[in-house]
Amino acid sequence: MADADLILVGGGLANGLLALRLRQARPDLRLLVIEQGETLGGNHTWSFHEHDLTPAQRTWLEPLVGNRWPGYEVIFPDIQRRLGSGYASIFSHRFHQLLMSELADGVSLNATVTQVEPRQVRLACGKVLRAGAVIDGRGVRRSGQLALGFQKFLGQELRLHQPHGLLEPIIMDASVAQQDGYRFVYVLPLSADTLLIEDTYYADGDAVSLGALRDNIARYASERGWVIAELLREEQGVLPIVLSGDLPAFWDEARGVPQTGLSAALFHPTTGYSLPDAVRLADHLVALNRWDADSLFAAIRGYSMQQWRQRGFFRLLNRMLFMAGPADRRWAVMQRFYRLREPLIQRFYAANLTTWDRLRIVSGKPPVPVGEALRALAAGNLHHKDK
Repeated sequence: MADADLILVGGGLANGLLALRLRQARPDLRLLVIEQGETLGGNHTWSFHEHDLTPAQRTWLEPLVGNRWPGYEVIFPDIQRRLGSGYASIFSHRFHQLLMSELADGVSLNATVTQVEPRQVRLACGKVLRAGAVIDGRGVRRSGQLALGFQKFLGQELRLHQPHGLLEPIIMDASVAQQDGYRFVYVLPLSADTLLIEDTYYADGDAVSLGALRDNIARYASERGWVIAELLREEQGVLPIVLSGDLPAFWDEARGVPQTGLSAALFHPTTGYSLPDAVRLADHLVALNRWDADSLFAAIRGYSMQQWRQRGFFRLLNRMLFMAGPADRRWAVMQRFYRLREPLIQRFYAANLTTWDRLRIVSGKPPVPVGEALRALAAGNLHHKDK
């Protein structure tokens, strides 16, 4: 007899949201979430823009939302702008608490998986668990089929001695000194005297100097007049930014095992945001309502391929950002983008650009050397350069 109808390997964002959605829509399905860590969701903050999701999606996600704001700000050397689009964040401690209460005994923590197949998993203890389907959602799959840049960051949740006075997030402050590619600081006001400050880089390599980033955060807080009383929490991450790839070959490497999240190449190609894609995939699979391994693999692969085809323009923009002009001038590309109309910016974050939007983004004088811009536009096969 099978141990579950569906085994979800990895209790991160994508698998966690799928499990939550299934508990709501298909409570009869026997779910088992296997997580190697002590908690579901690890130690992360996930954010999204209001227009990234439909009203129905925001409704089922609402119990997870920890903070919500009516707008946000961006700061560049030549512009400072507030955008009136709603912004919200989910925090992993709340994610863990809600999922544990919803999934009850369908979660196995501190469990190491050594082998994943379409219908079974093997644990480090030697035990084999079987199901109608297994879904692997353990994060980025390293692959030679994708050429990547990286968005890497260190974030600190800080309690201050006095109120900080910030009412809305600063999702990009690129007025800071540029280092290791395009650098900006990201700030979420969590309460009157607490902030999450992240030092973030769009860089060619994925190496992170934690000491330097901690120093940068301390310097940024000091320059804003914020006196730190206590470090409450620290998180770090490296997100893939896709420049080019062979997605059919990438999926061939999965060997028939259904994938979710980053391992399914389902994330915003330019921003690295993964929550909207995780929500959309969960709804897509619930609507299909086919939970055997072969059907799930075909459905997720097909959905991922469709998103890949529709998002080629974003990979082109990524090449412009990473390849055209000196690294310490990459901020100029983003500054130019944030001069555009707010509805276009909303559609950009939702990965739902119109043909006119695409033309508008690339029209006019580029903020990088023309020759290098053209070279970046043409470089669609970077993943083959070492083969």
